[in-house]
Amino acid sequence: MIHACIFASGSGTNAENLMRYFKNDTRIKFRHVVTNNPNAGVIARAEALGKTVHIIPNKIFRDNPDAVLDFLKSEKIDFIILAGFLLKIPEAIVAAFPRRMVNVHPSLLPKYGGKGMYGMHVHEAVIRNKEKESGITIHYVNEHYDEGEIIFQAKVQVTDSDTPQTLAEKIHRLEYEHFPKVIEMLINEIEKEKNYSTVS
Repeated sequence: MIHACIFASGSGTNAENLMRYFKNDTRIKFRHVVTNNPNAGVIARAEALGKTVHIIPNKIFRDNPDAVLDFLKSEKIDFIILAGFLLKIPEAIVAAFPRRMVNVHPSLLPKYGGKGMYGMHVHEAVIRNKEKESGITIHYVNEHYDEGEIIFQAKVQVTDSDTPQTLAEKIHRLEYEHFPKVIEMLINEIEKEKNYSTVS
């Protein structure tokens, strides 16, 4: 079984969608939810689903990432999913989870990625620049904002009548539909690797 941890900073709708999708899946267990925001909506969503929530302040992530790593290792976490986590992951943590940490970003990377490009900021920029399409990108996490290897993208049309709010709704629908399916694909790959290592 894969022991997963979700990192989230906001309302937690994607986190809740993932936890519900895999609720009865014996291949993966979401052992914990980590947030850097004590007021995040994800806290109530996770607790309602019986998940343990850990609030780890930004200062700990930035100044003492080894403490975060110690926690993850003590809980035998081997897969991390970022679902609206608004903090750059320290290099020490990235290095400890090669191809075992994924993020969903609300644009078609490399467009509209990088520091400060999250949530409505992305959708406002897409509308402002009169883009004809937008979408989601699911990618591995590396030491730079939104620059890890792309795993999957899905597109949606941006119409002249779209506002940042209506575009956000379209993007959310893509996230809810595709993020769990891509995680499921990655779970299958990790299990194959584990089985191969055991046989070898």
